[in-house]
Amino acid sequence: MKMRITRRLSLVAIAAAGALALAGCAGDGGSEATVTPEAAPTFAAGSTMEKLSEAGTITIGTKFDQPLFGLVNLDGVPEGFDVEIGKIIAAKLGIAPDKIKWTETVSANREPFIENGQVDIVVATYTINDKRKEVISFAGPYYMAGQSILTLADNDDIKSEDDLVGQKVCSVTGSTPAAKLAEIGAEPVLTDTYTNCLEPLRSGAVVAVSTDNVILAGLAAQNEGEFKVVGEPFTEEPYGIGLAKDDTDFRNFINDTLEESYEDGTYEAAWDATAGTVLPFVDPPAVDRY
Repeated sequence: MKMRITRRLSLVAIAAAGALALAGCAGDGGSEATVTPEAAPTFAAGSTMEKLSEAGTITIGTKFDQPLFGLVNLDGVPEGFDVEIGKIIAAKLGIAPDKIKWTETVSANREPFIENGQVDIVVATYTINDKRKEVISFAGPYYMAGQSILTLADNDDIKSEDDLVGQKVCSVTGSTPAAKLAEIGAEPVLTDTYTNCLEPLRSGAVVAVSTDNVILAGLAAQNEGEFKVVGEPFTEEPYGIGLAKDDTDFRNFINDTLEESYEDGTYEAAWDATAGTVLPFVDPPAVDRY
């Protein structure tokens, strides 16, 4: 893969400048990269890969309300970087984009959807952590985000996580950012999606919204002039692909597919067509073959 220099994201500047770029993107999720399905791939008998390939379809859980990573367009089809990652995996199974079944997942239902077989994989700004690995498995990570803070554009009082102590801050039920807010002494106000945090922020019911920096940058860019991302990220959030617990062969297949996409340029093309319209490219992290 053609490498660019890895840099720390200055999301205050990015979110302000990114509104113009995002305004031109279809559905605010970005465009889409071109992915060609494998022709007649073969897999080990009885493997998840064989079952999905022979069925000719895969069900992928993703977010439907997050600009840049997973946002439903006017045609009801999700767009964004996570969506493109899902397409890359499907293509390696020989499954065309129009044969993917997209299911909306929110932070609170991702593990249950995987456990009960409602989805085959989840690609949904899904932070890998040990608690989640007790019930599901993860491939990846394929992106490293970090928790940050969104405030009203004219708020000069909140500059870092230290300023959130004792303050009402909106986040999402079941998310790692919500747990971190409680840990640092903020008062979490929880809802089901991050877009549902925006009205409480506008009304003053909360002083900030806190989640991963890339999610906040997308929300700020989508609502030009209303909000800003402040401070530096104060956690590391490795995004992984959720799948059924202990399906080692499938996890290895997805990890192999990710690494191939890093080398052949499809990962970078997926980024450039979606989140890359607002955010700079950074080299992907090494996959964790635990």
